[in-house]
Amino acid sequence: MKKGYITVFLSLSLAIILSLVFTVIEGARISAIRMKFECVADIGMNSVLAEYHREMLKQYDLLFVDTSYGGGTASIGNAEAHLKAYMQKNFQMQESGFWTGGDFLNLAADCVEITQYSIASDEGGAVLKRQIADYMADYPAGYLWEKITGNIAQIEGSQMESRDIAGERENYQARIDEIELPKEEVEEGIFEEIPLDNPADIANGTRSIGVLNLTADDIGSISAVKVPLSQYISRRVPMRGSGVCEEAAALTGKPDEVLFLAYLFEKCGYYGEEKDGSLLQYQIEYMIAGKDTDWQNLEHVAKRLLRWREVANVLYILSDNVKIAEAEAMALALTAVMMCPELAEPVKYTILYAWAYVESLQDVKILLHGGRVPVLKTSADWKTGINSIKNVKGGLSGSDEGRGLNYKEYLEVMLFLTDGRDRTFRAMDIMEMDIRQTPGNAAFRLDGCFDTYQAKLSVSSGFGYHYEMERLYGFY
Repeated sequence: MKKGYITVFLSLSLAIILSLVFTVIEGARISAIRMKFECVADIGMNSVLAEYHREMLKQYDLLFVDTSYGGGTASIGNAEAHLKAYMQKNFQMQESGFWTGGDFLNLAADCVEITQYSIASDEGGAVLKRQIADYMADYPAGYLWEKITGNIAQIEGSQMESRDIAGERENYQARIDEIELPKEEVEEGIFEEIPLDNPADIANGTRSIGVLNLTADDIGSISAVKVPLSQYISRRVPMRGSGVCEEAAALTGKPDEVLFLAYLFEKCGYYGEEKDGSLLQYQIEYMIAGKDTDWQNLEHVAKRLLRWREVANVLYILSDNVKIAEAEAMALALTAVMMCPELAEPVKYTILYAWAYVESLQDVKILLHGGRVPVLKTSADWKTGINSIKNVKGGLSGSDEGRGLNYKEYLEVMLFLTDGRDRTFRAMDIMEMDIRQTPGNAAFRLDGCFDTYQAKLSVSSGFGYHYEMERLYGFY
């Protein structure tokens, strides 16, 4: 009887003990599921970021994941598939000779959905520029800002962008055309006006030739590469993500246009400092002009330089009494022969404007050859003589180190004055052009690249449990 009591007691006790043990085991399973879900989510999402585009890092020091993965179609669905595959692989139990039984957790990824992602071109390229600002954080932006704004103040204060020099020159020519020139009899009873032979006409006649044709020593050495702009991001409707990640922006701050400008000059080429392996050779010039050939982009910049320099040189020459006297003497000698003293004044000014034009061509030639030209000149900075208007190209000399701004510094001002959206999207064009030059990236597009993403994840266990979570990961 006593032995029977002990057996019943042990049976009851064992039931209670086993219930406790199984409860502890199940609690351990639940905790392990949650922990493994956390670990696998971290591993999977970091693994997606580990697939950053190697060429973007190599050429531009930027970290982005290309959702085309070297294929022809960029889609966030590709990243979702990669993330789910990474998670599923980490849920699988690796069997060994010692243990071939079932998994204690028996987990599988149910659903992987990327709900938010920041594409490089979102918000007018703000996502791209946020990373650039982070990369350039140690750059002395204050110095560059002061330099550029100081140069802009000089240029705008001198009305280099707004003054209509061509209109002024044409007004003086119109005054000449209104005056009736003396005539001579060329045949019996037939009279023709005696040509004025104004030397300014010789100089002005070269304007249609093109700036590069007048200032470049070797036209054949100028790149003539042409690109189909319709294939690049500035000429297509880009795919969109969720915009700049607030958490990332809070750490790096707002994009800085001066830092962006400094970055472009660090990573991109321009005339005289071309980038190895680039498609367009004059990349900064392309960001300013937006033309489809290197020649057109460089010609556009050279014409703008010529216009700036012509305004500055007209300002100076009209204040230089010595040069005014030279032009007046030439005009008086010419009009005395014609016996038309009323022509002297307008002819003088056409000569002065033509002389300023030739001096401006000289300035452009100096800049393209690596020299320096001040924004505003003194008599010591003037290079050409009055007779240069009679032989324009032959009167231009080679490079001169001089003082003032060099070609790069003039480009900095032009690029800073370029519309912000145009500057950003043309810079992205350049990135796409150069990345597509590399193996396996023929269809690369920046609007298929993201740097931060948020994913909604769910897993199920063979033991009846289901869990969900959201995680935000990115390069910041």
